[in-house]
Amino acid sequence: MRIEQKLIYVKGSKANLQLYLMENLQSVDPTEKRPMIVVCPGGGYNHVSEREGVPVALKFVSMGFHACVLHYNVSPAIFPQALLELAQSVKMIREHAQQWNVDENKIIVCGFSAGGHLAGTLGMFWNKEWLTERLQTTADMIRPNGLILSYPVITSGEFAHKGSFEMLTGETLDPEQMELLSLEKQITQYTPPVFLWHTYEDGTVPVENSLLFAVELKKHNIPLEMHIFPHGSHGISLGDKETARKDGNDFQPRCQVWPQMAGEWVKGL
Repeated sequence: MRIEQKLIYVKGSKANLQLYLMENLQSVDPTEKRPMIVVCPGGGYNHVSEREGVPVALKFVSMGFHACVLHYNVSPAIFPQALLELAQSVKMIREHAQQWNVDENKIIVCGFSAGGHLAGTLGMFWNKEWLTERLQTTADMIRPNGLILSYPVITSGEFAHKGSFEMLTGETLDPEQMELLSLEKQITQYTPPVFLWHTYEDGTVPVENSLLFAVELKKHNIPLEMHIFPHGSHGISLGDKETARKDGNDFQPRCQVWPQMAGEWVKGL
């Protein structure tokens, strides 16, 4: 495995992209192309969770994928700064696909909580002119081929995690912007396939966020695999002892199957 660090410059600011690139064995297939999983940790748009970053990337690397972790800018940075950084990261990966042996048709964005909202915004807005013009690129260069959304912040409505939207907007909570950022309302025929999971007991970002999103995906005939696990608090990451917080009920053996299921989903795209 080769580890590289890239700086993502957007609008006078910079983000950090930590890459974990699998090396192809010469004796097997030195030209093998692998999917790339772009991990966006959560943190309510006011910090970036360590538990949802490198451990998740290494889990996907252990399954034979390339992976990277985006340390995007959070509050006081506001929308669309983090989105621009994520889109620029996908663009960079596509530009280096040949060099890094990346399957450019399997660049998957994996987000947790507010990072799930970030991943979702790219899934909804990758083909919008206001986004491509700011990055001076084409929509195809920043298009995610799939979304892995882990207990994501989705809605700005009744079941919203208001803190995430306050941080994302600078506490303006402008009604028009809230409508734009409520992702269940932004699904179109161009939304990429989705792998979605949540816990029923999530008391921070209610499971209704995923349920509302799933209903709208179905209405638009977007491919979806969805899993609702019965137990587990918000932010459980991999559900194992390595990512469990000292307090809470993060250690959830039943939830530990989600990366393997997501990996099989990626292979089937």
